[in-house]
Amino acid sequence: MTSRYYNREIKANFSSKYKSFFKERNINFIDQYSTPNKVPLNEEDYEKLFTVPHIWSHGDRFYKLADEYYGDSTLWWIIAWFNHLPTEAHVKNGWAVDIPLPFESVLELWDK
Repeated sequence: MTSRYYNREIKANFSSKYKSFFKERNINFIDQYSTPNKVPLNEEDYEKLFTVPHIWSHGDRFYKLADEYYGDSTLWWIIAWFNHLPTEAHVKNGWAVDIPLPFESVLELWDK
């Protein structure tokens, strides 16, 4: 199973902005993953996938949908990335969110 952190650079954050955070935890830095620079899928890639539409309603969360459709809540980011929606705050009730299937095919496209 591929994690969303797969093949991402880990960087140490020494920013003084976190000075109190470091002090409270008796640490000198925090590790952070670099942000991936992934482009959206092209039309040809979309055609390779089967999608199930889901109408967003109150209480929906990407992790819940990932658990329901993939059996793994940690794959929530696939649904978010596929729909160009970085967080649930970017989705409004009544919007259709596409669930790409199978998730293994999406992971192959992610890695290309």
